[in-house]
Order: sequence, then C-alpha cells, then structure tokens
Amino acid sequence: MLVKTYAGAVHGVDAQTITIETNVGGALGNTEKLGIHIVGLPDNAVRESLPRIEAAVKNSGYRQPRLKTIINLAPADIRKEGSAFDLPIALGMLAGAGIIPPDGLSEFFIMGELSLDGTLRPIKGALPIAILARKAKFKGFILPKANAREAAIVNDLQIFGVDSLMEAIDVLAGDSAIEPMQVNTRDEFAHRQTDYDVDFSDVKGQENIKRALELAAAGGHNVILIGPPGAGKTMLARRLPTILPPLTLHEALDTTKIHSVAGILPGHSALVSTRPFRSPHHTISDVALVGGGSDPMPGEISLAPNGVLFLDELPEFKRTALEVMRQPMEERRVTISRAKVSVDYPASFMLVASMNPCPCGFYNHPEKECVCGPGVVKRYVSKISGPLLDRIDLHVEVTPVKIDELTNLRRAETGSADIRERVLKARAIQAERFKDEKEMHANAQMSSRMVREVCQLTPEGLTLLKTAMERLQLSARAYDRILKVARTAADLAGSPDIRIEDLAEAIHYRSLDREGWAG
Repeated sequence: MLVKTYAGAVHGVDAQTITIETNVGGALGNTEKLGIHIVGLPDNAVRESLPRIEAAVKNSGYRQPRLKTIINLAPADIRKEGSAFDLPIALGMLAGAGIIPPDGLSEFFIMGELSLDGTLRPIKGALPIAILARKAKFKGFILPKANAREAAIVNDLQIFGVDSLMEAIDVLAGDSAIEPMQVNTRDEFAHRQTDYDVDFSDVKGQENIKRALELAAAGGHNVILIGPPGAGKTMLARRLPTILPPLTLHEALDTTKIHSVAGILPGHSALVSTRPFRSPHHTISDVALVGGGSDPMPGEISLAPNGVLFLDELPEFKRTALEVMRQPMEERRVTISRAKVSVDYPASFMLVASMNPCPCGFYNHPEKECVCGPGVVKRYVSKISGPLLDRIDLHVEVTPVKIDELTNLRRAETGSADIRERVLKARAIQAERFKDEKEMHANAQMSSRMVREVCQLTPEGLTLLKTAMERLQLSARAYDRILKVARTAADLAGSPDIRIEDLAEAIHYRSLDREGWAG
C-alpha cells in the first residue's frame, strides 16, 4: 500500500515541502532482515532513524510490520537533513501496513524526532515550516509540544502540539482531546517589546558614553569603545538594545525565523519580542561568526538580526574572521555558497566593539602608567584593518568611573526609557527623510550621494571641518562618517540643519583616525 505524508525541509530561512512516499508490500521470509530502504538523498541522521522508529513503534504498543518497505523523500534531488522526519516516516509505515487508518495524513504537515520510548523531542525551524504549511493550504501541523507556541504565531493553521507517537495517531484519527494551540501574537508581542533585564539607570557616571551610544542608536551607527579594563565597556554595550526603537512585528517575525532555524529559541517561546544581543568569544571561528559549514547554518552575524552584535576585545579576534564580516556589513545579508547549494541569511545588525588601548590596557589612563614598549600600542591597534575601521562611525574613549560616583547609591537620572524616547523622535525624522529610499531607514546607511544631498554644511561648518581634517590629520575615510554622525546629532536636537556643535561632536568621535593617537 502506498501512503504519502508531508513535512518540510529548511533552506536558509525558508522551508520547502517534502513528500514522504511510503510503499509497504511484499512479505519477507523468516530469515530475511527487515527490508526497509530510505531513498531521496537522506543524510546519516535520516538513515539512522530506522532503529529509533522501530523501538518507538514497539514501545508505543504496535508491532513492526515484517513487510518490504520503500520510503522515498521527494523531491529526490534535495538533501534531507536531521532527525525531524522520524514522526512522518513512522506514521507512513504504520498506515502503509494497515495498522492505523491513513485518514488525515494528507491534511497535515507532520514533524518530530522520536525517542526510543515513543515520546517526541523538539525540532529546529518550526516557524518557517508552519509558514510553508499555511501557504500550501494544509489544514494543520502536528509537531512536538515544545515547538507548538513557536508555530502557533502563524494564523489560519491548526497547530497540534503532541508529546508522543500515540498522541499524534489520536490527533489524526480525531480521537484526541488535544485542542489546537492558540497564541494571540499581537498581544504577546505588545507586552514584551521593552522587556529587558538591564537599564541605563544602573550605570553610574559615564554620561559622555551614554550620549555616544544614544547617537549610535539614533542613527544606526556602528561604534567601538576604547578604554582600560573595568571601565564599563561591556556593561554599557549590553544596555544598547534597551534604547533602540522597539521591534516591529515584521522584524520580530524575521528574527524569530532565524532563531528557529538555529534552534536557539527559549523553551515554549512564541516570538522574539526584544532586540537580540549576541556576544561571541574572541576565539570564535570564521564559520561560527559568519555562517556556513558542510550543512550551512547561520552564524553570529545572522543571529543578531535587527539587534546588536558585540565583539569584546576586538583586536583579539582572528583577522580572517573580522575581514569576512566586511561585505555582510555593507550588504546587510550574507550568502553561503557551496558546490550544490547556496543560501542567504540576514546580516542586518549594529556592530558594537570594545578594545583595550594597548596590550596592558593602560595607555592614556589618567592614573595608571602604561608599561608597553615603543611601537607596541601602534601594532596592537593596527590589528584592526583600515577597511573594517572604515565601517565604524563612532570611536568612543571610555575612562574609568571615579570612586565618588561609583559609591553613590542614587540611581542615574536618565534611564533607558528616557533615552529611547529621544531616539524614537530622531528615527521618525529619518524615516520621513528616507521614505522614498527602498533599503534605507537610518543615517548610517546613507550612500555618498545621499550624504552630499542631506548633509549640507554652512560656510562656518565647512571651515571647521577642513581645519579639523588638517590639524588632527584625519584620514579621508573619516569625512563621510563625520557628516553622518553630525546629521544624527542634529536630528536628536530637532534641527533641520547641521549646526557647528553637531559637527564638533562628530569630529570628537574619530579617535582612531587621528595621526599619532597610538604613538
């Protein structure tokens, strides 16, 4: 008997329908091994499903049929990966042997990894597969209960979260008491948009650094924090997402999709409602940072979509890993190409980096003396390539907090909510400015042509910029960056024109471009 079940395979951040054709027929002799064959480019995890399925079927109270069985995963020219095909294969085999009725199999997407006792383990990519099921006009989606809330944010699709093979059979037969999972996506999203565990009001002092991060958030600028150990660089960076504009529902869905594919959604979560913050260690490999592998998976730059990627101790990262980030930072997406497959992942993130000014950490320290030898500081800073530094708009020098401020028990007057309100006003101005530009929504994304149009200077401002370029010996790459940051400062002040003070503030944030800064 031929039976078809339906599942999905994730390709990049989208899914494709997989039809599992199970043909059961032809008795085997007593001495012949169980004649089950899986074809259609299965990987090792799919091939190894047969012993798991056999044990799960037996421990669920059913008898494994001793019949020749051919299982085809169509289309046969696409590689099938992972253990999530266990459940549809098991149901197809039982239905093909006449042990359970085949009714309902054609109406559902079915996925899940089976344990030996017949219970189900969570899968990856439930959200993009649920989106595909609705698009293909299936009635519902049967999957492990741990993934049910994640899939239930898709409207007009019945989501049945089950714990075992037996429960899946009952749902198909219409005998189950399990009700379709219901999630009010908009209500859940609205209540958690600003649900952060940290706040800028926790930061003592550092008002100038808060201002720099406010500029970064308002204009979408990449930023690097330079300062000695213990100055608060990581603490400040972790609070940057709290002042960014709240995620839109569309951004939240995109972020949830990529986290679903990577399998990093928190247990029983439905939607990523806050901007992600990713902080990989400096020993990370090129593939782990950017994405890839023999079976391509998203890297850290894709796991921080619409959020913040924090690279602590930037000079300690491998140079090859940093250089491969350059193109994704410009294009806001990364393409992973292999001989037989090419996938795209999003890479729309804000880069926040931090570094010590020298190997010992105390170069330019107000109280402690640097012990690094001649030329050491310059070599340390030069570990960051010019092209990468060219993509960072704000260079912020962080100084240690004085003990008087550190021991003050009073909370800071300015919290994340106050700063975020100012950021939202500046972003609204930019949204109006770039309403006719398709892929542009913040000042940091302006092309050179847009900079010339939007960042007009007064004669006094032009004189100031020329003088700064000459006296501070700023590099040519600093010119456009200064204008972009000055435009953001003017937006925060509600000024239609770039003022002298906006320009002066932007010039101040080009420390690493100054000739002689590192000795």
